[in-house]
Amino acid sequence: MKRLFEGQPAGTPPKPQSTDRMLVVGAGIVVSGEIKSCDCLVVEGKVEANVACKELRIAHGGLFSGTAAVQNAEVIGRFEGDLTVSDRLVIRASGNVSAKVRYQQLEIERGGQLAGAIEAGTASEPARTTARDQRRSA
Repeated sequence: MKRLFEGQPAGTPPKPQSTDRMLVVGAGIVVSGEIKSCDCLVVEGKVEANVACKELRIAHGGLFSGTAAVQNAEVIGRFEGDLTVSDRLVIRASGNVSAKVRYQQLEIERGGQLAGAIEAGTASEPARTTARDQRRSA
């Protein structure tokens, strides 16, 4: 997964990799409810929802609260709730995930935070949590 905000000045909206079914919740905007059928959800404001989409990206200053089932996720802001990532979860240096998390692959930059119930693997693979994963979540 390409880094969403690489090479962009602070406060600049992300450049979409594809314009197909992308939903951007801008800074200062609050959205609540259920979000389906989007390829990419970009959270710059606040989202309180149940989400099923391919990619979830939470920008610096963005907050997602609720349940998300996605293929890939990149967290630069905050995620709170229940997160299932069938492929790759990336938590950047300023990212904070406080949730019940299930993932296939995990990357945490120095300074990134992960707390909660953590399971490696997906629904199609037995869950396992390694000692290395436990140390990263501490």
